[in-house]
Amino acid sequence: MGVMVTGDSVPVSSYKAPPYGGKPRIAEGALNVAGQHAVVSRSAWRWSRGGRALRIWAVGREYRYRETVNKRHHALERPGVQVLMTRSSWKDPETISGDMHGSVDSVDLSLAILFEGVYTRNLSLRGAVVSTPGRFLDSLGAL
Repeated sequence: MGVMVTGDSVPVSSYKAPPYGGKPRIAEGALNVAGQHAVVSRSAWRWSRGGRALRIWAVGREYRYRETVNKRHHALERPGVQVLMTRSSWKDPETISGDMHGSVDSVDLSLAILFEGVYTRNLSLRGAVVSTPGRFLDSLGAL
């Protein structure tokens, strides 16, 4: 399953991963930005929101994508740039809006919009705890 962002002045970004809850999940995903492979990693067991953030290396930049206020609010950040995204509801939002701070460019916007289409519930502490049995079973399947 995958999501993609395209546009006239926005680089193509795509993310493909096994599905969960009707969306591609964070684990086992493949990210491409502007025709280049990008790397995504995270630490599911950190206590802080910042510690559980996705770490993204794309087009020569390092980003962090994290939950902010609650599961409807996320931030994509790199040095000097922050894109804050808000969903009208967590599961099936009617609207998704964003605020930009710093020298935001089209790559930043493409990534921020893209990850709103990914199952990111486990960026929260509760989501990480709830997804623990699934991660454990996935690890058994990998043996």
